[in-house]
Amino acid sequence: MRSLAAATLLVALCAGGAFLFLSAPPAPPPEPSPIADIPSAPPAPPAPAPVVGTLGKKRTFQDALAALGVARDRVVEIVQALRPHLDFRRLQPHDALEVHHDPSGDPVKLVYRQSPVDVVEATREGDAWTASRLDVPVDRRVVVVAGTLRDNLFESVERLGERPQLVLDFAEIFAWDFDFAADSQPGDRFRMLVEKVHTGDQFVRYGRILAAEYESEGRAHVAIHFKDKDASGHYTPAGESLRRAFLKSPLEFTRISSAFSRGRRHPILGGVRPHLAVDYAAPAGTPVWAVADGTVEYAGYKGGNGNTVIVRHRANFKTMYNHLSRFGKGIRAGAAVRQRQTIGYVGSTGLSTGPHLDYRVIKDGRFVNPLKQTFLPGVPISPGNRQTFAEARDSLLARLREAEPHRSAN
Repeated sequence: MRSLAAATLLVALCAGGAFLFLSAPPAPPPEPSPIADIPSAPPAPPAPAPVVGTLGKKRTFQDALAALGVARDRVVEIVQALRPHLDFRRLQPHDALEVHHDPSGDPVKLVYRQSPVDVVEATREGDAWTASRLDVPVDRRVVVVAGTLRDNLFESVERLGERPQLVLDFAEIFAWDFDFAADSQPGDRFRMLVEKVHTGDQFVRYGRILAAEYESEGRAHVAIHFKDKDASGHYTPAGESLRRAFLKSPLEFTRISSAFSRGRRHPILGGVRPHLAVDYAAPAGTPVWAVADGTVEYAGYKGGNGNTVIVRHRANFKTMYNHLSRFGKGIRAGAAVRQRQTIGYVGSTGLSTGPHLDYRVIKDGRFVNPLKQTFLPGVPISPGNRQTFAEARDSLLARLREAEPHRSAN
């Protein structure tokens, strides 16, 4: 009996101990060992700010890059990458360059801007350079520019906030039909429907002149731009091409200092002598054009006429260009020339009081007044395109004449 009681007591003690063991809170975890501080890596140095500049005058492309911190060996690599995308013969002093360097000073990107929309970019990955022409979004806004001549076309258009290039584009349209140096006068009126190309709010350049009108002495000269698969250019409202076999003037745009006359007092020799030419005042070195396709009959010094070029054209016409400072490249007797090809440069050789071009036209062996000649017209709109042309003409003329003139500061 005693042994049974002792056994029961032993079992109870063991059970109680187990209960106390299981019910006790767990022991706290050991304190972590202290970890030594590890210094963090220093931040990478920032890339330098881009270096900007322009090509500049009398500097090569290589010199311009070297001035912006590009080593010669890198210049060679960049030039090779740019060649398919950039015509190095057409670089201009005002072209902008922007060079990006990495923190070590080595170039990683070049941006070359010839205009806001003519941008070429070259980038480096490792030692390999790649280049591409950027696609800059543009929009074309069509506006009417109109005014009245006070003095000359240049100043009248510039007074409206437009640029000289628009004057040249406008005069170019009528170059076969109207000589602005000889025929324009105060009171003439002009009007044009022109595209202006922008990127964002920045004016970039002029686009096409879609329609143009110039009124002088009661006569309106009208031009319509038309393009399809068979034709492209400016035409009269009747569909006749404004391009002719002969230009009205051998210079881009200038003024006349002496007109054709059969009785004029000679400024050097004195006396009344015929002046069988039109004199164009222009700075020395101004390019002189052939007014039509032809063959050079004479190129050399010709007494009082100084350096002279005579060009033979079809239909028994010849043109003569006197007092040149020098001749154009390849201009010699027998050479073929194209309309608008530079045959010489304005000068003052021979009997001349100052730089100007003495321009003459010979027809059937006789000198004739260049300003009064009517030359053969160009190719008109084909019969199959006349309906399409008529619809385009009516739409453009309505816009030209009804729209409110635009005044711009570009």
